[in-house]
Amino acid sequence: MVLSKLINALKGVSSRYLRAEYTGRINRIGTGSVFWSRSYFAGSCGGAPLTVIRQYIEGQKRPV
Repeated sequence: MVLSKLINALKGVSSRYLRAEYTGRINRIGTGSVFWSRSYFAGSCGGAPLTVIRQYIEGQKRPV
């Protein structure tokens, strides 16, 4: 499956689920017929081990 189609399917399913579960709250927000934006982000780590990725993330400076 193409990644864009997978993301679109996940957004569609989660949107329907969340709208059914939280009907009163979501409708008050004023999102109209659109729940998720059309955009998404997909990143790759080039096969790096999770320990290396975790160290990289934890070593980032946090905003003050």
